[in-house]
Amino acid sequence: MHKTFKIAMIGMVAALMLPLAAHAQWWQRHPAYLHAMSDLRQAYWLVQHHEKHDPFGGNEERTALKAIHEAYQALKDASITDDKNIDDQPPADMTFGDHKGRLRQALQLLHDAHNEVAREEEDPAARGFRDDALAHIDKAAKATNAAMHSIF
Repeated sequence: MHKTFKIAMIGMVAALMLPLAAHAQWWQRHPAYLHAMSDLRQAYWLVQHHEKHDPFGGNEERTALKAIHEAYQALKDASITDDKNIDDQPPADMTFGDHKGRLRQALQLLHDAHNEVAREEEDPAARGFRDDALAHIDKAAKATNAAMHSIF
């Protein structure tokens, strides 16, 4: 009877662990927020690094940086709500170029982040964060585009 009890306990523990194991792998099948966060980190860096004679950038760049930061925070909150590991982001590709080229690259990353985040959200608790992130990403893209066109 003692051996039967141990086998039953092992079976019960294994049955309880299966949902946890499936849940732990769920975020790996839906990495869009994590990819978008990586794109936003890279876009932030690209917008932030100005020409030496213009260390602070223009209003458009400051607006873009603030919006990117807010979008990143909203995605971080959504990822935590979805039980994603926010530290498991792809590394940013830090290629360099001139000021306008960096802004162009940042704009492309913002469009990529928008497309990654705009997917259907299954978790109702994360939808508000997703919608906030999309609004901030769009604001950052508009400001980055304006900054790119203000460079002569």
